[in-house]
Amino acid sequence: MKTFNEYIEAMLLYKESIGYSRKSYEYDLMRFCNYIVTKQLDVSDLKEEIVLSWCSRWESESQTSARRRIQSVRELLKYLSAIGIDCYVIPSSFLPRPETRTPYIFTDKELQSIFKECDDLLPNKCSPNRHLILPVLLRLIFFCGLRPNEGRELQSCDIDFDKGILLVRKNKSHKERYVAMSDDVLQMCKDYHTSNADIFTGNTNFFPSPNGLPYNRRWLSGQFRMIWHKARATSNEASAVVYDLRHRYATTMMMKWLDEGADLFAKLPYLSAFMGHTHFSDTAYYIHLLPENLIRSSAIDWSHFSDLIPEVSEDE
Repeated sequence: MKTFNEYIEAMLLYKESIGYSRKSYEYDLMRFCNYIVTKQLDVSDLKEEIVLSWCSRWESESQTSARRRIQSVRELLKYLSAIGIDCYVIPSSFLPRPETRTPYIFTDKELQSIFKECDDLLPNKCSPNRHLILPVLLRLIFFCGLRPNEGRELQSCDIDFDKGILLVRKNKSHKERYVAMSDDVLQMCKDYHTSNADIFTGNTNFFPSPNGLPYNRRWLSGQFRMIWHKARATSNEASAVVYDLRHRYATTMMMKWLDEGADLFAKLPYLSAFMGHTHFSDTAYYIHLLPENLIRSSAIDWSHFSDLIPEVSEDE
């Protein structure tokens, strides 16, 4: 009979086979595995009482973290049920509602400060290549409108240094897309790649961590919090996350088109494709983040957008 950990590994392999990343589930499932094993239980014991005891909100846990933790276990239970194991599957209605967060839109000065803090980073014993990687990674996320995981998990072979094109393989919709880089961004990537050849030895990741794997979400989030704390004005108490660089990219493009007098409704499909949105409404949402004077612009025909603008989570 398989161990509990072996069932988890089988589920992760299945998810990978259909295009999902194991990193989306692995951390929380390992914690669930420890919980079950510590109680000396097995897959045959996954009844309602045991499962729901895991689903209780943890002290100091955010709603978003609780949702992610429970969702991971729900996916495991669905897999176990599908292969014939009798277990309690958490109803979708049990998942905590996603927290809604208004993206923070950086000013030009704040962006300059963020990138300056990146450039001023010193070598770090625990993360020896951090000072080389973060200046390029954060700029790539902003200037190419990438999701943070798309930047973190970029492979060297995904960059066409001759044509200046990125191939984005891993995204929420599990569809590949191509992203064109500006000449400056392309040169930045070339310089990084040629100047740091030693960190790529035997590694295909463009931003390899010390263990050779891509950096994880928690590492990048923690590094960005540190950078933002240094970069923001002392009077600014606003919190910001890596994903806000992508949000700022979207609003920057819209403001550029409005300045040019372009028809925003006609332009948005291009932005939607560039950013890898599955739904047009995900792109239209960014209109609400524009400065108030631009929202009133005659270039925005609200009759086109009234039914298209939901709230967008950081998972988009």
